[in-house]
Amino acid sequence: MRDLLRGVGDLGRGFRLWGSSPRLMLLGAVPALVVGAVWLGLLVALLTSLDGVAASLTAFADDWDEPFRGTVRLAAGVAVLVLAVVVGALSFTAVVLTVGDPFYERISRAAEERLGNAPEERDEPLVRGVLRAARDGLVLLLASVVIGLVSFLLGLIPLVGAIIGGVFGAVAGGWFLAVELTGTPFDARGFRLRERRRVLARSRPRVLGFGIVTWVLFLVPFGAVVVMPAAVAGAAVLSRAALAADRHATGSERAAGPS
Repeated sequence: MRDLLRGVGDLGRGFRLWGSSPRLMLLGAVPALVVGAVWLGLLVALLTSLDGVAASLTAFADDWDEPFRGTVRLAAGVAVLVLAVVVGALSFTAVVLTVGDPFYERISRAAEERLGNAPEERDEPLVRGVLRAARDGLVLLLASVVIGLVSFLLGLIPLVGAIIGGVFGAVAGGWFLAVELTGTPFDARGFRLRERRRVLARSRPRVLGFGIVTWVLFLVPFGAVVVMPAAVAGAAVLSRAALAADRHATGSERAAGPS
């Protein structure tokens, strides 16, 4: 629980950067604002047609009596909404980080310099950096689809499906959200996606505390516009803590020797 709260605190430290660099943080909100407007429009379109989608998915229940038919269609509608939210939140982050890569690199760099002992800047061509971010984002996007489908299936459980699917989506989605957001600080140190996931796994409670709170705030209408730059800065704090924990754990394992 203590590490979980530390992860929440990492996001809080990211929000403090708003006060010290408001112009930079507002600049980082632009990609989230543009992509968020598109994603919100898609969500509104889904909500307006949700009844029809639920009816199409449960055509087998057309001849059922009430309240059974209504219950099944309500469960299907909620499950579709959970699927859309899970995939939408993670795909939103992947798209925003890809589109706004130069902005978020500056925010992450500012956070690193404020924390001290920042890694050396990498002389990477812009196109290569965008392609790398797009590749990692695609891998995580595919994972988000799997999480969304599991949440969808859990949402079909009568009465408790929405709660179970929502909790699963928040936990699993929060984890992958944190993995996405820590991409820049790990890339600056030469870590690739597989190594990043391994390091973050050693600090799973802290990563989940950061990711779940960020996930919940992203669900607030246009909350991601304000939260996204702060989450990028907070991810730099989280990455340092996870790397330090990994070095400590690795050193302890080496000192213990083979078992």
